[in-house]
Amino acid sequence: MDGYNDVHQSHEIFVHIRIIVGMILGISIARLVSGVTRFIQHPGKERINLLHIGWAVFVFLAIIHFWWFEFALSRIERWTFESYFLIICYAVVFVMLSAMIFPDNIGEHEGLKEYFWNRRKVFYVLVLILFSVDVFDTLLKGASYYKQIYGWYYPARQTLLIGGTIGALLTASERYHVWFVAFALVFQIIWVVSLLDVLG
Repeated sequence: MDGYNDVHQSHEIFVHIRIIVGMILGISIARLVSGVTRFIQHPGKERINLLHIGWAVFVFLAIIHFWWFEFALSRIERWTFESYFLIICYAVVFVMLSAMIFPDNIGEHEGLKEYFWNRRKVFYVLVLILFSVDVFDTLLKGASYYKQIYGWYYPARQTLLIGGTIGALLTASERYHVWFVAFALVFQIIWVVSLLDVLG
């Protein structure tokens, strides 16, 4: 009976955490959708930039895929505050990235492109944190789950993305940044498609 109670309590905690994470991620999605809508509302006022819009699409895909995969956290039998804190921080990084892509106010900058380019180092630090915390989030789901679902692709993907982000922090070449976001998007799309029928 105690085993049943433990599982039941773990499920209730998981539902509680999913609600909180869902609220945080909802803020991120709302920010991205609202930001993209600006281009529709005021065509010509803001020029669409490949680097900027590329990261907007990447973050949007990453958010919805993260939320899809968090169902696997229902497998955790014992929740700790550290695990809970990690998941909340991971979700908060998405909010921060969304706010960096579509800020409330661009201040003295002429447009979103100039704003993004001038604030790119802060953005890429957040991206680096996102990719790093993702590793811990993945390991949190358990070794057996990892072996069953991810295999060799995940560590290769994370290594390349983290390495690419460090490169973006160190270079001012706009061409590199455009190629990197295209590379990250391709990786994300492959990741989503390859795991399309897996819930959690």
